[in-house]
Amino acid sequence: MSTQSGIEPTADVDRSDPEYRAWLKEAVRKVQADANRSADTHLLRFPLPAEWGIDLYLKDESTHPTGSLKHRLARSLFLYGLCNGWIRPGKPVIEASSGSTAVSEAYFAQLVGVPFIAVMAKSTSQSKIDLIQFHGGECHLVERSDEVYEASARLAEETGGHYMDQFTYAERATDWRGNNNIAESVFAQLRLEPHPEPAWIVATAGTGGTSATIARFVHYMQYDTRICVADPENSCFFDGWVRHDPEAVCESGSRIEGIGRPRMEPSFVPGAIDRMMKVPDAASIAAVRVLEQVLGKKAGASTGTGLWSALRIVAEMRAAGRTGSVVGLICDPGDRYLDKYYSDDWLAGERIDIAPYRAALESFLAGGAWTG
Repeated sequence: MSTQSGIEPTADVDRSDPEYRAWLKEAVRKVQADANRSADTHLLRFPLPAEWGIDLYLKDESTHPTGSLKHRLARSLFLYGLCNGWIRPGKPVIEASSGSTAVSEAYFAQLVGVPFIAVMAKSTSQSKIDLIQFHGGECHLVERSDEVYEASARLAEETGGHYMDQFTYAERATDWRGNNNIAESVFAQLRLEPHPEPAWIVATAGTGGTSATIARFVHYMQYDTRICVADPENSCFFDGWVRHDPEAVCESGSRIEGIGRPRMEPSFVPGAIDRMMKVPDAASIAAVRVLEQVLGKKAGASTGTGLWSALRIVAEMRAAGRTGSVVGLICDPGDRYLDKYYSDDWLAGERIDIAPYRAALESFLAGGAWTG
């Protein structure tokens, strides 16, 4: 209704909440302070024969406070959720995760003082469940990996909490132009190396956020580096990418924890990457066994998926007489999988024979031809 002056009244709803804003400011400070305390992760050299003229580096993300590559993602997702006003005091953060993301998110939830619930398949290793609980998180187990999405959304609705949804937001929560993302870190660490601009960077995909971040940074900085994504068995990413099919699905869950998905996730950006490889699970596990033999360091099998692909690229470069560098990732530590990928009994139960793949790797690293 008009006033006597003829001016319509202005609708005005002010939802300012000084108490919430003070909590938010402190929560963001705590997350940023965690990053400030954490030194960057190491870039390790994987030894290759000097006469090849090829350097292979592994970015060791297992040295983060929560022990995996997902620490970066969890930090970005928490900042994204906090700054969007989605994460609220006293309300739980809920995540669909096979383990490592949940471990890292439980850490940040405890840091800012909110409850955390991880929704995961019952097949997740007990050591990861223990780590989530160590950081104050609760585990909600479902029968199959493809059930985690619906269960997470339902829990968020029932509790009034926030479904973090790493599979949707991973690629947008991370600042791919810089801000010490993993790609910027790699190139800074390579600056004084013989081949500072790598021919290839090899990543693996769970959400797809890491490969998207690396690829976008490379394109933004106008580097010639190409991006390869290594995919395990029982994952749809490779088939969806090859067929340009965003609706691709896979009936079985991946045995390589942390990577491989039963559907094409929103955070996987097919157009940003140059190449994909489908790696047998036996090859992934053989590769981490060889990694331990060469570097004295246990890593999870997702590291092996990427390492197998990186060594295949090294073999191509060697056969073509090209020199240069290749970069892969150590995604998480192997002590989380002692009862799986480092257990011969588990391998036998899964009918996985790593012997021919391990022999092929050892022969290649001794100067032989690539047979994988």
